[in-house]
Amino acid sequence: MPGGRLTQQERQQIALGLADDLPYAEIARRLDRPTSTITREVMRNGGPNGYRADLAHRATERRAHRRRRAAAADGPSSGG
Repeated sequence: MPGGRLTQQERQQIALGLADDLPYAEIARRLDRPTSTITREVMRNGGPNGYRADLAHRATERRAHRRRRAAAADGPSSGG
């Protein structure tokens, strides 16, 4: 199973799977990802009826950018 963030293409496959009424487990199998990854992705980004791959991808990029910026603001620790 590949690690890391979902790609935009994977998100498009999730949207297609949802449109075809596939269960999360089947979408996960097709993407070689854990079912929990697909479930969290869908629930975090509009649910099974509101999921849109393009919006989900942009939202994830915003969240990742916000975390990096917050970590940079903390600066390196000066373990003394």
